Amino acid sequence: MSVRTTIFVHFAALSAALFLRLGFWQIGRLHEKQARNIVVAQQQAAAAVPVAALPRDTGQVHYRLATISGRFDYEHELVASNRTRRGSPGVDLLTPMRLLGSDTAVLVNRGWVYSPDATSVDRAKWREADSMSLTGFAELYSADANLGASADPRVVRRVSAREVATRLPYPVAPFYLVAVGDTANLAHPARREMPVLDDGPHRGYAFQWFAFAAIAVIGAGIVVRGAERRGVPNPVPADATPSHSE
Repeated sequence: MSVRTTIFVHFAALSAALFLRLGFWQIGRLHEKQARNIVVAQQQAAAAVPVAALPRDTGQVHYRLATISGRFDYEHELVASNRTRRGSPGVDLLTPMRLLGSDTAVLVNRGWVYSPDATSVDRAKWREADSMSLTGFAELYSADANLGASADPRVVRRVSAREVATRLPYPVAPFYLVAVGDTANLAHPARREMPVLDDGPHRGYAFQWFAFAAIAVIGAGIVVRGAERRGVPNPVPADATPSHSE
């Protein structure tokens, strides 16, 4: 083989090895996702408990149903911008609920409301009773990120612990509740639904990387075979005899 062909074959072999490694990595991620879904499904299926009885381990509390009773603090209500529902722009209303006998509030995502610019909303229009009881599932705060401050101090772009802590004058629980219930009741914001569990894109990504590995190997084989054919001289027919002029 020529030097160029040899280099190409080595490059194809290294590429195939890398693609296989990425494919098996995605298979590992798939198995992790499936194992996590089993745990989450068990937490979703568990009966609702009072919010004070939820586990303190955030890994065990995620998606657990809980009931909560208290008084909403609408004065410090937050608006989570850029939230969509069925393709429409809107916001989520995040209202702290003060619990009797506790200085720690629980932030409650009361649901989604339509907003043409996905930021501004008439919060007074969507105010519910001051004191009430509701059921929701526990959600974890997003990782903190430097997204820049919004012009409106009530608007948050990311529901992170830091974003919330800088806007509320009292401590909050290490998780927040997402209210569930009648999603079509126009008397209150459209409640969010329990997340649907799936395997994510990992299986598709694995097939993609395995396909790339196969293409690299097949391509290298085609190149090598072509080089071998070019290196074989044309055979001389057996009955061919040199001609002599007389």
